[in-house]
Amino acid sequence: MSSRPAAGGGRWVEVAPDRIGRWVDGFTERHGTPAITTQAYGLLLAAPDGATAELHRPPGARPAGDLPGFVVAASAPRRIGLLLARKGAVAVGVAAGAELLVSKVDTRYVQGRTAAGGWSQQRFARRRDNQAKAALGDAVELAVRLLLPEAGTLSALVGGGDRRAVDTVLADRRLAPLAALRADRLLDVPEPRHAVLVAAVDAARAVRILVRDPQT
Repeated sequence: MSSRPAAGGGRWVEVAPDRIGRWVDGFTERHGTPAITTQAYGLLLAAPDGATAELHRPPGARPAGDLPGFVVAASAPRRIGLLLARKGAVAVGVAAGAELLVSKVDTRYVQGRTAAGGWSQQRFARRRDNQAKAALGDAVELAVRLLLPEAGTLSALVGGGDRRAVDTVLADRRLAPLAALRADRLLDVPEPRHAVLVAAVDAARAVRILVRDPQT
């Protein structure tokens, strides 16, 4: 389980689907038995002391009107596509439940920034832009080759890394079936490597919970 501050107050907690029941039990022990209402994102838990917890469905999980149904839906194995892109690296994969079935990582050199000025700086900037464009072109072809044939079997496509890079890849018209499956969730990942792709499977399956403590 991981936790980080949320914009606007509160904190985001990420919980594995099979631990949701225990997490809610702990929330109940701390704050009292909550009222549970269905929301577009999932479920809202409102405790008697004023604490709230927004349970957001994982990508591809079906809606549920109560907590047991939410847990079942969140834990159900689904085929999910993954597209991680950052600078000159891209990683794509297909996961069934927690298992990564298909994976490919591609890395292309992209020159770092230079402290030089004048024409030299402009030349380096142009070279860097060209390298970045070529890397994204490779990423598109990788997605076409490995992810596009799986589009009909996927519950969702989850992106990660640099949002602009992911947007650029999915803007290719051939990838429209994948873009239509794209989840709102963007995974915060370092430069894509195989180990990062493996860890992204759990992050994509996790239930995100926005917790706000009682006002004092």
